[in-house]
Amino acid sequence: MANRRILVSWIGATDLLAMAAELEDVQQRKVCKALSFAGKPRLQDGPIRSLLRNESFDQVHLLSNYEPFLNRLFTAWIGGNPTIHAVKLDNPTDYAGIFAAVKQTLDSIEASDGDELVFFLSPGTPAMAVTWVLIGKSRHNVSFYQTYNGRAWKTEIPYDVVAGFVPELASAPDAGLQHLAAKAPAEIRGFERIIGASKALRLAAGRAEKAAKRDVPVLILGETGTGKEMFARAIHNASRRRDGPFIAINCAAIPQALLESELFGHVKGAFTGATSNREGAFMLADGGTIFLDEIGECPPDMQAKLLRVLQPPPGKGPCYREFTPVGGAATIHSNVRIVAATNRKLMDEVAASKFREDLFYRLAVITLKLPPLRDRKTDIPPLVKALMQQINADFRNQEPGYRDKSLSDAAKRFVSQYDWPGNVRQLRNALLEAAIMSAGETIGVADIKAAIAEVPGKKSESLLDRPLGEGFSLQKLLAEVQRHYLRRAMEEAHGVKKHAAELLGYANYQTLDAQLKRLKIDVNR
Repeated sequence: MANRRILVSWIGATDLLAMAAELEDVQQRKVCKALSFAGKPRLQDGPIRSLLRNESFDQVHLLSNYEPFLNRLFTAWIGGNPTIHAVKLDNPTDYAGIFAAVKQTLDSIEASDGDELVFFLSPGTPAMAVTWVLIGKSRHNVSFYQTYNGRAWKTEIPYDVVAGFVPELASAPDAGLQHLAAKAPAEIRGFERIIGASKALRLAAGRAEKAAKRDVPVLILGETGTGKEMFARAIHNASRRRDGPFIAINCAAIPQALLESELFGHVKGAFTGATSNREGAFMLADGGTIFLDEIGECPPDMQAKLLRVLQPPPGKGPCYREFTPVGGAATIHSNVRIVAATNRKLMDEVAASKFREDLFYRLAVITLKLPPLRDRKTDIPPLVKALMQQINADFRNQEPGYRDKSLSDAAKRFVSQYDWPGNVRQLRNALLEAAIMSAGETIGVADIKAAIAEVPGKKSESLLDRPLGEGFSLQKLLAEVQRHYLRRAMEEAHGVKKHAAELLGYANYQTLDAQLKRLKIDVNR
């Protein structure tokens, strides 16, 4: 009998949502309900079908912790008569349970000595991927595969990585947070509009999902353009208040004299122009959520008023709010959850007596720090795809006969490598301007650079123009350049050393390994 290729993989939520996008409405709703997914699934192949389109296998074995009807639908969708191994996991991040399920499945597969087992790392939780690696490196003739954006590749995992992996995992400072990174935002109810699947974004979304379940204030921290309002809306949509109103107030955009009226309302005659009674945000948001954006811009007198409103009377629930409209005498109340956000370092503001310490602790019962785009560059390609789809759709509505625009390969590489100090907002604005100004249907690197306010290349020029003498070290400078490109290659290769070595022009990944060790580069950062 000829040697066979046998694929073994978990079925992930992303695979099932990809299937759901192609189902009839009734079945689609049933699948989404089973997955606790409230949005509209996007048309895509999903990891497993992407791999099957790129590689051929004699047998396909799929482990599933999902309901039987989902397994039946998925089997019919991908075709090819795969074998489904239904397993029961109490926790999809529990290493012991995952190991037992995988071992039982492998023991049931009849494989000859010459057969190649292929373990697929992309679907499922990080704990599932780790288990594949640990088991696979202890067996003969096992290959590892990954997929991304429809592309599939064989992943080389050196033995020294595995040898150091277990103790590193045990001592990792964020090991206790791994369960929060189990799902991408698209797999979490309420977070479907947040695009990306990087570890940093998964952790933020996992933490936000936990926060959404409790009626306590949340303070969202992050640079301008990181998506603080989008996360605030996701927290609201994932909470039990999802059917109530969501009211957003930008504290920096409203004149100080009007901010109190915007929040608490006013009565007729309270000030010039107050020709009738008006309800404020705290009344309009009754039963829902108020999002106080740029909370750090609130003046001191407004901070004092907010402090009083955010402290429920004894015996009342955490979201009970008492306030008095401007010019009014009667105290009214509502039930409102508070989510606030700022790009300021509020503890520094507290230390400088610019922000009340007691108000900070009332707002920051749970804090959520959003990662900047430069720390999640693997999310840039799907972000660009989604933003360009939106831009093209808007232009088609405005201009009959408009032909969609897309980025050249070089432009995609440039966009993925740029740091984007203005984060997602700057990325969107640059793509929008480039789409407007580009002459043809293809947006090139020059179009993107022209849309960025900063001068690309400034860093390179300063690198070449550094003054000699007085501490200058050519050796240190060259090491700095090497570190930059080694990290960049590892990031663009999604951690696959063989692919990173090819990007750098190395003959093999062992050379890359040696350079990473010599320069003490932690590729797991």
